[in-house]
Amino acid sequence: MTYLLVLSPFLAATAIAVALSARRPRFRSRMAASAAAAGILILLTAVFDNVMIAVGLFTYPDELISGVRVGLAPIEDFAYPLCAAFLVPAVYTLFAPAREKATEVGA
Repeated sequence: MTYLLVLSPFLAATAIAVALSARRPRFRSRMAASAAAAGILILLTAVFDNVMIAVGLFTYPDELISGVRVGLAPIEDFAYPLCAAFLVPAVYTLFAPAREKATEVGA
């Protein structure tokens, strides 16, 4: 199983959650914040993955990656921080109204 195949459910879940949260308030500002967070996380991933691969902490079999690399790190490694930066706020936004209603009922 290739890393791209492993990533597919995460990428799909991220796309679906972001699409579902598009009608929620402050979508544009949330996407801007997610993009900024993604940029920082991708930069950190590029630095630290390259360091960890360079010192031999782990390797990637060539037959399981696309072959596209940023330094020593395969491009697939950058999907995880990208998904995290967009999926977490989208899921939070989707479930926030249920929490708000629960607190109103209990008040």
